[in-house]
Amino acid sequence: MPGRTIRILKPAALALATLLVALIVGFLVDAHITYAAELAPVQAVADDPAVAIHWTHGAVVMTPTGESNGSGEPNGSAEPNGTGLVFLAGAKVDPLAYADKLSGLVDSGTTVVIVRPILNFAILEFRPFSTFTDLAPGVDDWYVGGHSLGGVKACQYATDADVKGLVLLGSYCAGDLSDGGIPVLSVSGTDDGLSTPAKIDDSRVDLPPDARFVVIDGANHASFGDYGVQPGDGTASIDDERMRARLTEALTTFIEPR
Repeated sequence: MPGRTIRILKPAALALATLLVALIVGFLVDAHITYAAELAPVQAVADDPAVAIHWTHGAVVMTPTGESNGSGEPNGSAEPNGTGLVFLAGAKVDPLAYADKLSGLVDSGTTVVIVRPILNFAILEFRPFSTFTDLAPGVDDWYVGGHSLGGVKACQYATDADVKGLVLLGSYCAGDLSDGGIPVLSVSGTDDGLSTPAKIDDSRVDLPPDARFVVIDGANHASFGDYGVQPGDGTASIDDERMRARLTEALTTFIEPR
């Protein structure tokens, strides 16, 4: 009888192990199928003399050069001001997809490090915050932020690392930061089908009472980057140029040299 039981259990255990391996392999394959960055916005940043951009598979580092970008804007040729933003990409989004939308902040003098999280899912990120700040050793004061799932992880770094503030783009915290005493900026879109206006509104209770909330009319979830359409998202009615301008205004007002 025991032998018969073993003979029955062996195929069952093998089937379970096979299923588990298949699930793991499937997840790993899916994790590496990312939302690719659109070429034109990346090229625009590469052509901007006010921004020195360096990228690898794991991160994008954008540093102010102090040169004029020819825009005629007051902050178009700012020198590095000693502040930096570590920004975690959303789930399965290429970090380069955020380069153009965040480059306006770089034009104002802030260094930006855009991180590709472990396996393209920020919730799996385990590296210390210093892993990312070490990529820009000239920065003294750091902020942390992220888009979508990247923002969720940024909330965790905000409680563990020495940062000056937290930036959430189409995102919210999974835990309570209401008593954390850290400045918070939440930027969302009226047409976001994933981090919906209702979800953003519900997240207020988890943030400090003085958290800043900026709502961009006509923006959807994908408006914060340049990576195309995202399933489940709403339809944006704001163009990329206006979106970049609104986002730059919100970020530069919040992130200031201390």
